[in-house]
Amino acid sequence: MDERRLGVFSGLGAYALWGLFPLYFPLLEPAGGLEIVAHRVLWSLLFVGILLTVVRRWGHVGAAARNRRSLLVLAGAAVLIAANWLIFVYGVNSGQVVETSLGYFINPLVSVLLGVVVFSERLRPLQWVAVGVAAVAVLVLTLDYGRPPWIALSLAATFGLYGVMKKLVAVEAAPGLFLETALVAVPAAVTLTVLHGGGEGTFADAGAGHALLLMSSGVATAVPLLLFATAARRIPLSTVGLLQYLTPLMQLAIGVFVYDEPMPPARLAGFVIVWVALAVFTADMLRHARSGARRTSRDPVVATP
Repeated sequence: MDERRLGVFSGLGAYALWGLFPLYFPLLEPAGGLEIVAHRVLWSLLFVGILLTVVRRWGHVGAAARNRRSLLVLAGAAVLIAANWLIFVYGVNSGQVVETSLGYFINPLVSVLLGVVVFSERLRPLQWVAVGVAAVAVLVLTLDYGRPPWIALSLAATFGLYGVMKKLVAVEAAPGLFLETALVAVPAAVTLTVLHGGGEGTFADAGAGHALLLMSSGVATAVPLLLFATAARRIPLSTVGLLQYLTPLMQLAIGVFVYDEPMPPARLAGFVIVWVALAVFTADMLRHARSGARRTSRDPVVATP
């Protein structure tokens, strides 16, 4: 029970921190999206490097780095997560927090579709219903916005594909994050050099407080990921799936009640349809998890040495 409780609290901590990101990233202005993401990469690399030294996990980094396939997959993951960060920061700092929350509401359904396309997984009937209902929601929101909700769709697609990359390689959270950030550290450093050379960098020009906030992006990136890894190892996937809705709910509430973003009836209808899709998806997931648990409990116990 102690392990399970630790897992639940770790999961809640991870998703709550991610949910607060719309309040955090505006604090990094006047830095633009590219500068924020570049600092996020470099300070994450430093923070995780220190953490690996403390917990003595450099051997795991070396083992993954010597595996060419793992390195190529992690390189793909690095590009995808950097793109996800950039789109998210752009969405939040341009006053489109509600649309960013939509991306993380539909992400579970995008992940299910990617499982079908990439891993030839078979969907259960209710899962197909959930995906179809979500497609209707995207159509309704497209009509409301007058365009496809590209921020939401891009966030869901990049994070879903990032999950595919992580599934293809077995590397622990901290070593994996270190290698991912290391693989894009040079482009990040070049980006900052160009920005500062052109007078657009803010790290040294907006005061010590601003510089410290940019440095804190490394901790803000790594801590939720490590909490998530702790949760994923200790609680069932169905529980993780339920906890993940905390993030977009918090982001939606921040967008509507803190930043006063509009929620016209058509947009609200689109979100309600998404929630219906998620309710169908979650109900199917929980029913399948319970039936699997019952089958396991009926299996004969086999003695082991």
